[in-house]
Amino acid sequence: MSDEGERRPPLTTNNAGSPAPSDDTSLTAGAAGPVLMQDAYLLQKLAHFVRERVPDRVYHVKGGGAFGYFEVTADVTQWTKAAFLNTVGKRTPMLARFSTVAGEEGYPDSDRDVRGYALKFYTEEGNYDMVGNNTPVFFVREPMKFPDFIHSQERMPDTGLRSNNMQWDFWTLSPESAHQVMYLMGDRGTPRTWRNMNGYSSSTYMWENAAGEKFWVKYHFKTEQGIQNFTDAEARAMKAEDLDCHRRDLWDAIARKDYPSWRLEMQIMPFDDAATYRFNPFDITKVWPHGDYPTIPIGRFVLDRNPENFFAQIQQAGFDVANFVPGIGPSPDRMVLARMFAYGDSNRYRTGPNYEQLPVNRPFNEVHNYNKDGPMRYRHNGNQPVYAPNSYGGPHAGAQRYGSPSWFVEAADIMRTAYVAHKDDSDFIQPGMLYRDVMTPTDREHLVGNIVWNLRQGVERFIQERAVNSFFTPIDPELGARIAEALGLEVSPQAASAKYTHA
Repeated sequence: MSDEGERRPPLTTNNAGSPAPSDDTSLTAGAAGPVLMQDAYLLQKLAHFVRERVPDRVYHVKGGGAFGYFEVTADVTQWTKAAFLNTVGKRTPMLARFSTVAGEEGYPDSDRDVRGYALKFYTEEGNYDMVGNNTPVFFVREPMKFPDFIHSQERMPDTGLRSNNMQWDFWTLSPESAHQVMYLMGDRGTPRTWRNMNGYSSSTYMWENAAGEKFWVKYHFKTEQGIQNFTDAEARAMKAEDLDCHRRDLWDAIARKDYPSWRLEMQIMPFDDAATYRFNPFDITKVWPHGDYPTIPIGRFVLDRNPENFFAQIQQAGFDVANFVPGIGPSPDRMVLARMFAYGDSNRYRTGPNYEQLPVNRPFNEVHNYNKDGPMRYRHNGNQPVYAPNSYGGPHAGAQRYGSPSWFVEAADIMRTAYVAHKDDSDFIQPGMLYRDVMTPTDREHLVGNIVWNLRQGVERFIQERAVNSFFTPIDPELGARIAEALGLEVSPQAASAKYTHA
């Protein structure tokens, strides 16, 4: 038998640690009198209660996660000098957070959506954050359009309701979204569990080795549990059964010691290949074909510890795309460069400028800089100088040893322009290859059914016509024809007669 009943519980205190007068009654003027404002413990309890929430993330709101470790399984020192990757067998503590993109807290986990895939590595050279998705591409490549994309997936300003019409209006006016829409409307849009889906950096990053040689890289985290997805009908049925099915599944698997794991495989492009590659390799709406750059297994991570407190360790976890370590840096991917500001700023808004002093975000190594003060500051430098340069032994940056990874940019006029197009930079080539060469007949059947069902949910006729003629028919004429037939539409003569070039 447990001896819990024999133990004396700790004494309740107020937030300052003083003994609390009561757990269950307020201070009143007599048994039937009013509650008194001098009941300081009651007021503290109520004031804290109405401040229990921090602002939600604007997107990736609903999620869950766990702690574990990353282990290096292959020598990668020829490509990067990152310390946490420098020895085969080396393990680094880490945190993983999985999420949906568009839904709010309390939204069903099984809803059709892209899944966020955020990893924090607590390395000896500081925190390294890798923030991606469960798909290898994204909807837009231009950060100016990112807030508009998110708005199109959320709620209408007048009704407060989500709108398929709004989504499809944005997508069909943004042909670069075609590749991601194909993934979203296929079975990958409804993963059965977080444990049974892959993760991807989607964006391109830079690795640099000790000799200063640079490489462009993409990260692929392959589930070792195997890919499993819901059908659309199964996903919608799960909404009625368990809104938190993914969060519950991850927690339960770790609790029973069935620790999920993922294998990290890298695509590595020599630095000089980018300039002449057949499409722009920094365009996040494109994948690098594995025939050109095969994936190379270099490590794996295992999640083996559930959070002790969900709010403190998952909700308050802050991921910042700008958190790199020596040997890893950004690329000319415009989405990466913009997210290097936006993600950190989101955390500063949600939990304050000192959010990285929270235990879940705090690096394992010592922090030395000249930031000071601000709300909720915990760590400070005592009487050490708060300015540089100084004469009193303050920290010095290692500019020679730890310079920022970079690439050459030729002198040019400042302008607003699209990515420089390479010869195969059509927005419809890769979605067509996905449909014809990757998807099975069952996958294609599910895809068509899911698209048709979504387009029937309040989407205006002219947007349905645009989806058929300007979006899906250019991807593949057969795909456009199947969707048109199901919707009772005609493929336009112009779309039907167009010549589609597929690599």
